[in-house]
Formats: sequence, C-alpha cells, structure tokens
Amino acid sequence: MSHHTVLIVDDEAGIRQSLGDVLRDEGYRVEAVESGEACLDFLEKKTCDAVLLDIWLPGMDGLQALEKIRARDDPPVVIMISGHGNIETAVRATKLGAFDFIEKPLSIDKTLLIVRHALEQLELAAQNRQLREELRGQYRIIGDSVPMKALRQQLALAAPTNGRVLVYGESGTGKELVAHALHLMSLRADKPFVEVNCAAIPEELIESELFGHLKGSFTGALEDKVGKFEQANGGTLFLDEVGDMSLRTQSKVLRVIEEQRFTPIGSPHTLTVDVRVLAATNKHLDEEIQKGNFREDLFFRLNVIPFYVPSLREHPEDIPALADHFLVEFARAYGRRPKHFSDAARQILLKHRWPGNVRELKNLVERMVIMVPGERIERRHLPSTFHADHSRAHGAVASSRPAAFTSLQEARAAYERDYILRKLEENQGNVSRAAEVLGLERSHLYRKMKSLGISVGE
Repeated sequence: MSHHTVLIVDDEAGIRQSLGDVLRDEGYRVEAVESGEACLDFLEKKTCDAVLLDIWLPGMDGLQALEKIRARDDPPVVIMISGHGNIETAVRATKLGAFDFIEKPLSIDKTLLIVRHALEQLELAAQNRQLREELRGQYRIIGDSVPMKALRQQLALAAPTNGRVLVYGESGTGKELVAHALHLMSLRADKPFVEVNCAAIPEELIESELFGHLKGSFTGALEDKVGKFEQANGGTLFLDEVGDMSLRTQSKVLRVIEEQRFTPIGSPHTLTVDVRVLAATNKHLDEEIQKGNFREDLFFRLNVIPFYVPSLREHPEDIPALADHFLVEFARAYGRRPKHFSDAARQILLKHRWPGNVRELKNLVERMVIMVPGERIERRHLPSTFHADHSRAHGAVASSRPAAFTSLQEARAAYERDYILRKLEENQGNVSRAAEVLGLERSHLYRKMKSLGISVGE
C-alpha cells in the first residue's frame, strides 16, 4: 500500500469521483476539492504529496493556483489537467513548475503512470535533500574559538558567490573540508563537486586528468577519458595542492579559468564549461612565485577570495569539541559503545603540539576507539610521544613527535615508559605484580616510575 496522499482539484464531481476511485484502487490516499481556493485552504491545514489540478476552474484558475502552490515552503508535486489541448498553456504551466500535463478525456493508464513518476521524483528530491543535509553535517566546521567562528562567517559570505577561493593552511588542517563546505553552501550544491590532488598525479598525466583525452591520442590512451573540468561542468572543481602543478600545466589551467574553454588531448573540438574553481595549498605561494615555480598571473586568478585555515596550535580550545566529535563518529563507524577521555588524558591532548593538526587528532581518536577496551580513555592509553610532550612542558625527559628523539637515552626512556605503563595496565595497576613480570624489585620499579614521570594512579 502507498503512503502517499493525492489531492484532486476539479469542479466536475464526476471526475473527482472516477479519478478518486482509480487512485484509491492503486493504494493512494485521496482527497478532493472543487476549486483553487479550496485547494489552498486544504494545503494550509493538511499536507499532500501530489495535486491533480484542473486548469479551468471557477474563480481562481488552475495556473494561478499552481503559482501559489509552488510558492509554498515544501510544495507538493503538481500535475495539470486540461480539457483543451493548448500548447501555450502547457508551456506556461511547465515554466511555473508543473511536473506534467494530462488531457481530458483522461486515460487511466497514462494518469497512473504520470502520478507514479511524479511521486518517485518527489521521493528522489527528498532523498537528495536528506543526503545534502547529511553531507552538510559531515563537512561541518567544528569549534567555537575566534578563528573558527571567523572561518564560518567567511564561508557564509563567500559560498553563495562564484568567486574563486584559495585556501591556505598547513597539512591536516582541513582545507578539503572547507572546499566541500563552500560547495555545499553554494548555489551549485546539487551539481558535481570534483577534486583533483595535483600532488598525487604524475606530471605526464595531469593534463589528461584535467582536460581528458581521446583514445589513441598518446601511448597508453586505450579509451576516451572525460577530464575533471568536464566532469565538474555546472559545479565546483577543487584543485588540492595546487602549488605542485608544473608551470606548463599552470599556463593551461590559467587559460581555461579565463575562457572556460579547453580542448581534450587529441580532440579536434573545443569544449565550453561553467566551473567554479577552488584551490588549496600548504606552500607559501609568494615564495614559490619568487623562486619561479608558480605563475604570478595564475596566483592572482585563483586568489580572488583568500581563506586561511588555522593550525590546531592556534585554536587549542577547540581540541575537546573536536575529540568528542570524532569519538562519536568512530564509535558509530565501528559499532562500538561511545568512549570518553579522562580529565588527565584531556590535559595531555591540550598540551600536545599537534604537528599533523586535526588529521593527527582524528587518527589518534580512531586508534583509541579501536584499541582501548573500556569506555574511558586514560592518560596511559595515549602514545608515549604525547607523554614526552607533556613531560617536556614540565621539564622532564622529552620528545616532540615519533622518531624525533634527540638522544638514544631519550628514546630509551620513552620506550621504557610505554612498556612499563603497558605492564601496569595488564596487571590492573598493581605495582608488585608488574614488578614481578618485569623481573624488577618493587622498590626499583617505584624509582624507575618516578624518574619516568609515571604516577602510581596512572
């Protein structure tokens, strides 16, 4: 049985009756009224999915009613019924947003087919809206710090325009997230978002990747390829790591941005596109321009609206909110119960330098969700490099990141600390048992723990 409601608007009682019977037999819920005014009244009080609307009505005619229905916030789909096969009226109705047109005398099969198609399209539109909302959630910019609030404000201003945006920021800060958010908040949100990582594609293939090629146009071109510019037509093209493009490719991209036209490799035809270009880089392009590695004219073309995504060190107050967000995300992804960081673990997260930025935090949280058995992530669960960071801040043995120890002694201390913490954890924090497993005197282990900055409670 269908859960859809169809409203019939026709001044002929016979049509309301016969059409209603046919639709009810198909499992639709049916309501019927005799005028445009009654139709609008109905929609004020109740909802329906589709309206079958007669053009010739007493009082307000069908086209006027259609215009008012389509102006509603979440309008039903409208199919027009006409007794007079008038092309002009059909065109006007379509321009006003009618889904389709059926003529009297009504063919039952045709009417049912059109209603079915109309409702399928309605469901598809609803699914697309839901997916877009989910995507918006996925590409939400989290954090209430001043830099993050400023970034969100900038997004809201720049997104609805066609202005080209260049996103700066260290690796792992979320430049790709910003590009996605710009697209989803733009007027092109329902058109393609196409990404090209300029650093990941070998130099000899980047032109084919961007502009496409015809089969046989070079060795290894075994079939036609549609380029990213063509795939992004109507939508957004995101050039990630744009600073890694060769000068030759840069000059071609510059021309396409200016003319919105290009020729696929080996093709006799020029293609015209409508593409908004976003770009991102973790390089200092002004330095690259000075070294002769980046074209200044391309830089000015791309840098119409500059965006700066701050490193995590610049807004550490957002670390707890980001960590909580990732905990929920990964618990859901791995079907685990939600976990949380203890206060001591949070303190360490806040003190860490985060050279890999938000990406490093995300990877850490994923690892914790997989590896930590309980629901509470303690200090001891965090990698030894984090403790070393914390220790350095408190004047003890230190290291800032993996494989960055300044001496063998430092590396050994970090390894010992990790190993002892693991043995303590395996023995539920019982120092005597851990000492036994490690083959040490209990007092010796206590001294070691003290020198490595491990507290008994840990």
